[in-house]
Amino acid sequence: MTLLQTLIAFVVALGVLIVVHELGHYWVARWCGVKVLRFSVGMGKIVYSRRFGPDQTEWAISALPLGGYVKMLDAREQDVNALSAEDLKREFTRQSVWKRIAIVAAGPLANFILAIAVFACLYSYGIPEPTPRLRAVPENTAAYQAGLRGGELITAVNGEPVTIWSDMRWKLLQLAIDKVPARLDIQRSTNGVSDRSQVGVITLELDGLSTSDLESDFLQKLGVDLARPKPVLGKILPDGPAMRAGLQEGDLVLEVNGSRIDDGLAFVELVRVSAGKTLNIVGRRDQQEFATMVIPDLVTKNGKSFGRVMVEVPLVPEMTIASDPPLAALGKGVKRTWDTSVLTLKMLGRMLIGEVSWKNITGPITIADYAGQTARIGLISYLTFIAFISISLGVMNLLPIPVLDGGLLLYYSLEILTGRPIPERFGEIAQRAGVGILMTLMAIAVFNDIVRLMS
Repeated sequence: MTLLQTLIAFVVALGVLIVVHELGHYWVARWCGVKVLRFSVGMGKIVYSRRFGPDQTEWAISALPLGGYVKMLDAREQDVNALSAEDLKREFTRQSVWKRIAIVAAGPLANFILAIAVFACLYSYGIPEPTPRLRAVPENTAAYQAGLRGGELITAVNGEPVTIWSDMRWKLLQLAIDKVPARLDIQRSTNGVSDRSQVGVITLELDGLSTSDLESDFLQKLGVDLARPKPVLGKILPDGPAMRAGLQEGDLVLEVNGSRIDDGLAFVELVRVSAGKTLNIVGRRDQQEFATMVIPDLVTKNGKSFGRVMVEVPLVPEMTIASDPPLAALGKGVKRTWDTSVLTLKMLGRMLIGEVSWKNITGPITIADYAGQTARIGLISYLTFIAFISISLGVMNLLPIPVLDGGLLLYYSLEILTGRPIPERFGEIAQRAGVGILMTLMAIAVFNDIVRLMS
């Protein structure tokens, strides 16, 4: 069932992105007066088609689902000698260079517009997310050296307000890539509650992060983690170690084996690595401290062994719903799309100069896996995934590689500068080189996918 869900989520996401991209080309081509012969979702052999519309355009589904195309009336691909004068006016190469640029650029632009629309809708609807409140900060980390200790609520990063954890993380990632210090506006907490009177500004240095740190969980390297609820025990399951030890629902765990337990996640993590070991627990019940011993059972699941005491521990962090008026949401959608595009280009540039590993290139297997994961989490996560992939598709298609939209735009830009089209022979050689580059990138992506799958 999980595999089927992943496959469906991947096909739906890919289908939406392909259709939107190709519709961009189709609509602008029609607007510019170019005759469209075929609109295909997929590549290769056509498995289903139907003709309709004023030009009897062939709408097709092809065998290979990784892509699509819009086939226009083009003298480079068809014999146009027998066409009427009216049809010749609608041939692609007879259009002005500016119309050709508009038609080619419309595909990537449609992907950016889709991402903006998705982000705007999500921001306007409201996204339930954790607040940017910090967990206890480990010593010897950049966050600790900056003065953070845990419990602080981050309200702004470099003057830009943040209300949810993902926005804070996104802004810190952008600054970390540029190695720019982060100025954090914070509210400290008193007894676990934000105190608006205890506000301050701290500077978090980010230049100590390596490239490999940025490719993993860079926040953990900084000592920044999401705050979790206190270790208050929930339902005690019958016949388990917790019940045998006399633990009760509502008990607050203070210490385990002499070490303070700051939150429920710390307690769960300790239990999981302590199967068969005695844990001396000090807790509080009805304002009185108590002590007991518990020995976690050894449990093996999916080939992994861990400890369990059979008690529910709340781990859901403090949540909020970030919602904006429509115009503000649209502005945030535009900014998020722009920032993501710039970040993607920066990472690609660093790959070219060797600062970022080529292992970060992902292919269809990894994308399908993420599609399935986000679909299982919920609609908001799935739509956010589609928006990010749409941005990536738009950016990749604008790269100046022959056979991509960006390569064609480069040709037309040269035509504007020189006043004449590029030589046909040069175009053929560049086309072959572009195919070689794309095949190489695809091979790297599939190899990386297989390595991830095996590991």
